[in-house]
Amino acid sequence: MTKIIFIGTGQFAVPTLENLIKNKYNIIKVITAPDKPAGRKQELTASPVKETALRYKLPLSQPEKIIEAESETSMAKPDLIVLAAYGKIIPQDILDIPRFGCLNLHPSLLPRYRGPSPIQTAILNGDKKTGLTIMLMDEKIDHGPIIAQKELEIMTDDDSQILEKKLAQLAASFLIEILPDYLQGEIEPRPQDESQASYTKILTKRDGQINWQQSAKQIARQVRAFYLWPGAWTEFNGLRVKILKAKAVKQEQAATLPTGQGFLFLEMVQPAGKKPMTGQDFFRGHPNVERGFQG
Repeated sequence: MTKIIFIGTGQFAVPTLENLIKNKYNIIKVITAPDKPAGRKQELTASPVKETALRYKLPLSQPEKIIEAESETSMAKPDLIVLAAYGKIIPQDILDIPRFGCLNLHPSLLPRYRGPSPIQTAILNGDKKTGLTIMLMDEKIDHGPIIAQKELEIMTDDDSQILEKKLAQLAASFLIEILPDYLQGEIEPRPQDESQASYTKILTKRDGQINWQQSAKQIARQVRAFYLWPGAWTEFNGLRVKILKAKAVKQEQAATLPTGQGFLFLEMVQPAGKKPMTGQDFFRGHPNVERGFQG
């Protein structure tokens, strides 16, 4: 039976791990990030992948640096490594251990959108489709040869959280679909077209600040792309306000703001220190809101 080490941290990876388990693949170890402080109390919190591994009573490792896992990985003698949403580069010494290599599940149609924020970038750019790439990893970021790809339509109301869930389910089912053929040597990896490569970046809080000189359509994309992190936000008389849900409209109506082109209808907002509320409720409490917002 094929021995698999699973490497991952974020929620995106969980459906794939669960589907491997349900389909009776032999998961000999799970490697995930160390527990990290989270929430207002900054309590140490396990990653979604760790919680899943514990629930299924799988052997677990949480190295501070992935290179620290080289010895235990070598001793385990895995046939295959499967990686999803881990967020760290895997050194070649580890990639060389399994005879079937290391498969990475990346939520874009590589070589488009390599790097850490492909889902957000696809929405921000107004793409009509994205997809899932299963690739054979090398030491470079999202650079290795492609094993298989599957497209997914981006719906007009998909935010980054919704789209991530869809892509996570696609990854889980698609890996199970292609894995038998890959292990039988019936899939020939193909190199990526470097001339078509593009890269995404690590998002910061500053990326979420709204520029009201942009069109309403572009701001609406920003709101969808940056939900929940880094969040689309603006300021009103020194008060930071998150825009949780919004859409571009052609003419002014209740709970809209003018932009560089068109009007933005605020469906849900969250002033700092308060609970989410409708745009209408926020406008009722701040009748001069239009003059107070800053991009």
